[in-house]
Amino acid sequence: MLETHGLTKRFGRGDAAQTAVENVSLHIGKGEVYGLLGPNGAGKSTTLKMICGMLRPTEGAIAFDGHPWRRDDLYAIGSLIEEAPIYPNLTARENLRVRTTLLGLPDERIDEVLRTVDLEGTGKKRAGRFSMGMKQRLGIALALLAHPSLLILDEPTNGLDPIGIEELRDMIRAFPGQGITVLVSSHILSEVQQMADRIGIIVHGRLAYEDVLHPAEDLEKLFMDVCRTKGAA
Repeated sequence: MLETHGLTKRFGRGDAAQTAVENVSLHIGKGEVYGLLGPNGAGKSTTLKMICGMLRPTEGAIAFDGHPWRRDDLYAIGSLIEEAPIYPNLTARENLRVRTTLLGLPDERIDEVLRTVDLEGTGKKRAGRFSMGMKQRLGIALALLAHPSLLILDEPTNGLDPIGIEELRDMIRAFPGQGITVLVSSHILSEVQQMADRIGIIVHGRLAYEDVLHPAEDLEKLFMDVCRTKGAA
């Protein structure tokens, strides 16, 4: 579904340039949940922002669904990067209607995504009064409106309580059955252990590890070993 080839991002120019991501080549199969891991500041968010078109790569290339990435592919890529882009004074339905109007989508799609993220019963409650978990689910609903084939989630469990984390995990695990490939970054290893089919670990801006995640694998040990080995290199 998605591959990156030598993806690199530098900020600044000349001697002052700083490399945030260097030569990252990801391989994300269709219909899988891919967990992107790494210490804080490792380059995960920068990588996701390049895939979502929010940042232009300095070097490298991105292939989406078998062809070179182009701007039109953003219609097939849903994303929730950082905070959910919601209007706090609008209801969940009104927030979604703003997006369907911009995209020219029918109102029926609003009901479909509200059911998917379990926000049908919020009624006239304004989004600014939602819990953190509800706001995250509304953000995912916004990302799902255009029927994406790839969903990108950057630290979606940040700020959630254990119940919210469990609900989000179950939702993410269900997406491949709906034809949606998921790329999710997270620092909560136990959650990635339960939801991901394949993982990549970024350390100091480089992809230090990528492989299938086996159910019996000790992800915490693997993660620490990779970070210590590559961090010392």
